[in-house]
Amino acid sequence: MSNEFSRPDGRTPGQMRPISFTPGIAPHAHGSVLARFGNTAVICAAMIEDKVPDWMMRQKVPGGWLSAEYSLLPYSTLDRKAREVNRGKQEGRTVEIQRLIGRALRAVVDLQKLPGKTLWVDCDVLQADGGTRTAAISGAYVAAQIAVKNFLSVGKLKADIFTDSVAAVSVGVWEGLTVLDLNYHEDKDAAVDANIVLTGNGRFVEVQSAGEESTFTGEELAAMIDLAKKGVTEITTEQRKALAN
Repeated sequence: MSNEFSRPDGRTPGQMRPISFTPGIAPHAHGSVLARFGNTAVICAAMIEDKVPDWMMRQKVPGGWLSAEYSLLPYSTLDRKAREVNRGKQEGRTVEIQRLIGRALRAVVDLQKLPGKTLWVDCDVLQADGGTRTAAISGAYVAAQIAVKNFLSVGKLKADIFTDSVAAVSVGVWEGLTVLDLNYHEDKDAAVDANIVLTGNGRFVEVQSAGEESTFTGEELAAMIDLAKKGVTEITTEQRKALAN
């Protein structure tokens, strides 16, 4: 059946979209990449500030901090997306995604090796075709690593703050089959949609999974996790290639 099955873009169920991480997209950032998962494109830029959040100073928390921001640029979707700043507040989805990006990166960072500093990662979606949060997480790691390497090279940091790599991918149940790396058409019609964040060593950071007017079995969840592991392995390979260059 899988040999005859065709997804909207012609992929097999377990096939990723073409992945790439192109460094240097934002020259003024300490580290940046253009992350592409198929037609989804996200600018990820990292900057390191010589200060920590007020709450850390008040509570005298040692070390540093890492925080992320996420946005859809107005022209990233088919219909213009109004800038949230003009509406006076962020959407719940935006807040959820940027918190997820921050959690994902902090899971593989030793904040004690970032004393008195905050590593900011900004993820701006240039083109949205499904999987923007997973592309943002995967690209944010590369941008942050570049920033850290640059600071290490000039002596502004004493040690690498990363304990592992991190990446994320979407999986789901579409047309009755478990599929990897959903594009927009699959995502909007999927019976089950999941976003899974894993470290380079295969440890889970987060599993977000929900049925869309549907339920799913333990076997389907296991199948989605297996596909996610395969996808993250491929993403990790591309991350390492970008950092090697």
